[in-house]
Amino acid sequence: MNRKLLPPLALVGALALVPVTASSFAAADTANYQELEKFMSVYERVKANYVDRVDDKTLIKGAIDGMLSSLDPHSSFVEASDFDTLRTTTDGNYGGLGITVSTEDGAIKVIAPTEDTPAWRAGVKSGDYITHINGELMYGLTLDEAVDKMRGQPGTGIKLTVVRPGREKPFDIALVRERIELRPVKWEIKDNVGIININTFSGNVADATKSALLSIDKATGGKPTGYIIDLRSNPGGLLDQAVDITDAFLESGEIVSQRGRERGDIERYYARPGDMAHGLPVIVLIDAGSASASEIVAGALQDHRRALVMGEKSFGKGSVQTVVQTGPQAALRLTTARYYTPSGRSVQAGGIDPDIKVPQLSDPDYKDRPRIREADLRRHLVAQAKVEDAILEKDDLTDPRFAMTAAQLEKKGVKDFQLDYAIKTLKRLANPVAIAAASPKKTRAAQ
Repeated sequence: MNRKLLPPLALVGALALVPVTASSFAAADTANYQELEKFMSVYERVKANYVDRVDDKTLIKGAIDGMLSSLDPHSSFVEASDFDTLRTTTDGNYGGLGITVSTEDGAIKVIAPTEDTPAWRAGVKSGDYITHINGELMYGLTLDEAVDKMRGQPGTGIKLTVVRPGREKPFDIALVRERIELRPVKWEIKDNVGIININTFSGNVADATKSALLSIDKATGGKPTGYIIDLRSNPGGLLDQAVDITDAFLESGEIVSQRGRERGDIERYYARPGDMAHGLPVIVLIDAGSASASEIVAGALQDHRRALVMGEKSFGKGSVQTVVQTGPQAALRLTTARYYTPSGRSVQAGGIDPDIKVPQLSDPDYKDRPRIREADLRRHLVAQAKVEDAILEKDDLTDPRFAMTAAQLEKKGVKDFQLDYAIKTLKRLANPVAIAAASPKKTRAAQ
């Protein structure tokens, strides 16, 4: 069975393997033979005259990599050890640091560290540039090569040299690799508010999220004030898990649609009756590291006016990858569709704009740290559809509530300003009068 993936970058995602045979490929159109002859001419010249002998496998792999890299940042071909890496990553179980990275112009850029991993605990942050690993310059590596350098046997040490915008000099971070066994869903209760932290969208996340809802309901005697869905730094995963999680908060309606190359190639996903949150207020927290499947959940709940989206603009990955096994230890990951929110928005390269923008003031590097998003990646896909601009009054004034520094917040005992702000907002929304006053204004596109 083909399963759809929504991973933003290497280190993220999940797959179902579909065998491909020679009969899967139709004969090339005669108009393309000339181009194929051009390729073979170059191939034969390299084989015959390159300064060093080079084997066929290296040349063919290079040709495939070059072909896919000309398409978009998320299409790739993996084999041998890289294939094993892809499979272990989708299981959420591998030896490494827990960092989602990208490369551009030869530099390794951190998209986001995964919570409760060595990188997260050591203070690696979105927007960091990794220049050296164990003293070796990393400039010019491919994404797969960079990932391979950071992975390794659990218990082994590694030193990263990091350049962080806002700091004058590079600095080193010493880490110890661990077996990354992701806990995709965690929950807690603060001030009677149920907080569900979803870190990835692997194969069992929807069931774990529903279990968290039931546990919160039981722990609060069936009377929680509301729910916060924390999707910050969640890089994505399986489409079906995003749909199932969104369904848990909706009674009906479209959740997401995906559209391929052909005009009629549209697949839609709908909610089934039954809101496990019982209509209580919901806030979704997102940031620049919230990508792909996270944006499906946030966008659907926002379009249905079921949740207030809070935080920062999301990553903006609105494409779907299908992974197809092409050999015993080889797989093609190919972008096959774009996805759209219920109102017809494509978040590709644009992201989800929060209803309420809330900066992470408890991060001392917040102001100087750049946010890396899909639009910053070379050869990113452009959106094909755009809804009309929201009819909302623009307000560029600085909110006085966002004037405190990280040090001042720490003195007040606030370690996570965005979460603290969300809890206080949700408690106000629990008042029916406040709900009516604070509901986002409708836009023509979402009606």
